[in-house]
Amino acid sequence: MQDMAAEIEALQGWVGRSEVAEDEAALPIVRRLAALMDRDAMGFRRGDALPEGWHAVFFGPVTPQSQLGPDGHPRKGDFLPPVPLPRRMFAGRRIRFLAPLPIGAELRRTSTIAAVTPKTGRSGRMVFVRVDHSVAADGQVVVTEEHDIVYREEATRAAAAPPPAPAPLPEPTATEVYAPDTVTLFRYSAVTFNGHRIHYDQPYATQEEGYPALVVNGGLTALRLCEMAKRQLPGGRIGRLSVRNVRPFFVGRRGELRCRQEADGRLLLWALDEAGRPIAEGEAAA
Repeated sequence: MQDMAAEIEALQGWVGRSEVAEDEAALPIVRRLAALMDRDAMGFRRGDALPEGWHAVFFGPVTPQSQLGPDGHPRKGDFLPPVPLPRRMFAGRRIRFLAPLPIGAELRRTSTIAAVTPKTGRSGRMVFVRVDHSVAADGQVVVTEEHDIVYREEATRAAAAPPPAPAPLPEPTATEVYAPDTVTLFRYSAVTFNGHRIHYDQPYATQEEGYPALVVNGGLTALRLCEMAKRQLPGGRIGRLSVRNVRPFFVGRRGELRCRQEADGRLLLWALDEAGRPIAEGEAAA
């Protein structure tokens, strides 16, 4: 335990480290994502403004196969700090859309480790790493965002306690069924070049990480909430979005997306699991 505390304390030296990645807002990638979102893929052209939130499919990791960890992620200790906990999950994001991102633009993302924060929760020890990103298109910054990554202890095999009854939520303005299947998970992981095995390798997800089924990508849930918000906001444009992942959601379950329009123009967002419990909570505004 003492050694673990010393290792985590040493991780503070990673705060402030930066890396730069380059990509292109390539039309074929945009069209593949449009197909996944059930949009008219061929309706997108070079020079069009990329829909807000879709930049998430760019900057997929290009780590050599030999440098991947057993979970399918790039090994820790290159850019991300070598947190001495085995399970890694995406915990949330806060995004500002500053200007249109043209399809076909040259992209440059600067990423900085902003904070490394140890915590203790119901599942044991955790470490949160916040990474700040700035995305420029043809030299102009168009998106800024903060990502929260959580590292956790090994899964336990103890019987799970009965889930608590879901707390009542405000009456929604709009709702949608949310029930991603295995093909949806595969296509999203493919278009984002996400190798995390919990999203496509059922034996690994259930036997190694202790989940009951494949885990739905948190990024996919955030993207669906972003699309829902745009349909509710005036002009279909969004200026800022925040999404916090609350609990995992599993393939084969039937959940729901909800939003509620507030008097000040904000949209409150939820994704719920099959028991009506939030799997993600968010907020959006024009």
